[in-house]
Amino acid sequence: MPRPRKQDPELLQAALIGLQRTLEGVEQHIADLRRRLGAHSDSQPASAPAKRTMSAAARKRIALAQKKRWAAFKAKSKKAAEPQPKREMSAEGRARIVAATKKRWAAFRKAQKAAAKQPARKQTAKKAPRAKAAVAAVAPPPPVAAAE
Repeated sequence: MPRPRKQDPELLQAALIGLQRTLEGVEQHIADLRRRLGAHSDSQPASAPAKRTMSAAARKRIALAQKKRWAAFKAKSKKAAEPQPKREMSAEGRARIVAATKKRWAAFRKAQKAAAKQPARKQTAKKAPRAKAAVAAVAPPPPVAAAE
């Protein structure tokens, strides 16, 4: 871990003086901007604008207009949300589906019977493939020519 260097007091004093001058310049700029904005004192923020009030009649007009807008919106969305009539299947289509289902189940049961008749084979674990790259890495190094 590096050891901290000792700070030269003269260097620190010069840095402090430079920063104080910079601070004075910034404070002058702030005062100038506040004068331009018309603020007379540095400590008082600009007063908030007066709160606007609305008459009861104006509030009622706004409420009625909003209710009218919502009624129009809901009427429009209600028309789009009406469900379509349910589709009905013909007797012929239903009969085809029933026949196909019966055929699939018959094939499944036939496969189950065939599997039950055959004796269960013993499952063996598969061996992992051997790595050929490991053999190449162990090969001896090529011979070195003798220097004369």
